[in-house]
Amino acid sequence: MQSYIINGIKTFAPATREELMDYAFQNQQILVAVNAEKILSLSTEGKDIINRNLGYPDGIGAVWALNRKGGNALKIPGCELWLDLIEKYYKDKTFYLVGGKEEVIDQTVAQLKESYNGIQILNYRNGYIETDEEKEALIADIQTKKPDVVFVAMGSPKQELLMEAMKEKHAAVYQGLGGSFDVFTGKVKRAPKWWVKWNLEWAYRLLSQPARIKRQIIYVPFMVRLLLNKL
Repeated sequence: MQSYIINGIKTFAPATREELMDYAFQNQQILVAVNAEKILSLSTEGKDIINRNLGYPDGIGAVWALNRKGGNALKIPGCELWLDLIEKYYKDKTFYLVGGKEEVIDQTVAQLKESYNGIQILNYRNGYIETDEEKEALIADIQTKKPDVVFVAMGSPKQELLMEAMKEKHAAVYQGLGGSFDVFTGKVKRAPKWWVKWNLEWAYRLLSQPARIKRQIIYVPFMVRLLLNKL
């Protein structure tokens, strides 16, 4: 699978979701979402985190940048990818979930067990890890239970740093999910399918939450740099 450097961020250009998932398992990687906001605004530390792991195009901006460099990428939203992994592997892989509020993670696990009969969720916990002792206990549990796939929904870069600490003790496929458990359980509403299909999810979010303009204004300089081949 080919990768390209976009403004200092190594991003892979999968042609299919299957290719990305297979590569992650073959190399036991940490999957990290890449989008336009990250491409333009990440610190050197944030870029280094992605470059150590498997950055993939979660947003349409990343897809445009990859394809501008000669790639053949497609958009793979992280909030869909984790469910693709479960759908493909739940019959013969084991899972571990971390993140969200207590009621959200409880509901997430309940819904997964209802939807995927026989899924093996070895353990789970909320995302509120307050002390070093809690963190070490979690990592020790991961090391003991040895899941094949670990999902961590805590937001970047906290979730990536935690996954790297976990991976030092136990090699597996890891994916950072941000607020995906909230979307899965219906606590947060995702854009309707039409908006998603036409790559306008960012616009729907802006219309739903006008305060996001402070974050999404970054699309203007991003598009200018994209068109000028300066990414």
